[in-house]
Amino acid sequence: MDNTAQYRNLIEECRSETRRYVDVHRDGAVATVTLNNPARYNSLTPVLCYQLHETLRELIADLDVRVIILTGTDPAFCAGGDMELIARADEFARSDEDGAATIWRWIRYQFGGIARSLSQSDTHVIAAINGPAAGVGLSFAFACDYLLASERAELVMAFGKIGLAPEVGCNWHLTRTLGYHKAMELFISGERVSAAEALRLGLVNRTVRHDQLLDEAAAWADKVCQLPENVTAMAKTQMRKVADMSWEQAIVMEEFAEPICFTTGAHRAAVQRMLHET
Repeated sequence: MDNTAQYRNLIEECRSETRRYVDVHRDGAVATVTLNNPARYNSLTPVLCYQLHETLRELIADLDVRVIILTGTDPAFCAGGDMELIARADEFARSDEDGAATIWRWIRYQFGGIARSLSQSDTHVIAAINGPAAGVGLSFAFACDYLLASERAELVMAFGKIGLAPEVGCNWHLTRTLGYHKAMELFISGERVSAAEALRLGLVNRTVRHDQLLDEAAAWADKVCQLPENVTAMAKTQMRKVADMSWEQAIVMEEFAEPICFTTGAHRAAVQRMLHET
């Protein structure tokens, strides 16, 4: 018997939904992806999650897209896992055929698939955090390359309050940014970290006024697009990998990547500009 039936049925439910919960706006090489279910604080219902995953895959495969801005419709960025889906997890787990494997597949292929798309693609991704980012929604923000927070943003380690451990890369990011003890403190307390405190802790790159959030995200996207595409892609890949490498391993990887940059027209043109300026 097919032990993936429950997962397949869940995916088919998502595919059959005609309403869009993820909006995309293209402006040249920049695509703004907006989670759009404000009545539920953009929580990760199966449909919204599936649509987000498919949207990101399409944009990442588009070679004309250099930058993705990920944001939410006010008042929230993303409230994390939707409570109805979490409640269904118990139904899935009690299945005679598949047990907990259905929810494992969802966490791995949907939640984890989104996080991997954000962090492992060559596309530069900006998290424009317009309000609370909680649970897996916070994990998605951490998976981005640049975190820009509105003054209304809050980072919420909500896992423990619903009987879950941090997931989808949240542990990895927090312990490397804050160290074990501070990361554990945030998990146990479940406190809402304000935008100002998140900046002080180094969890976001910058905070801005709420009405300036998307303009500032677009300005950062423009900075990315001013650099050669291969340079930003290579830098992202290298910086993502060196965190788990020794210094010697990291420098060897850089030694192989750098000669490629020397062969590009963008590098030669930049050198000539600098020579003429001096």
